[in-house]
Amino acid sequence: MEETRVAILGIIVNQNGDVEQVNQFLHEYGQYIIGRIGIPYRKRGISIIGIVLDAPQNEISTLSGKLGRLEGINVKVTYSNV
Repeated sequence: MEETRVAILGIIVNQNGDVEQVNQFLHEYGQYIIGRIGIPYRKRGISIIGIVLDAPQNEISTLSGKLGRLEGINVKVTYSNV
């Protein structure tokens, strides 16, 4: 079995962000998602999404890269020491 890492993806979706593609990518990686929270911040016109994953390092990096290349999307990843 491949070693996995626990990580959180912080995603900020601007008003012009490709939300449909974000959801498609998250669906594709659903087997690795432990939890998800989404918060619309109407005052600033953004949505904030937190995704907790337990996945192989390369899968986390690939998902982060795919999301980060989308228009109006900002992504950061933080890994646990576990």
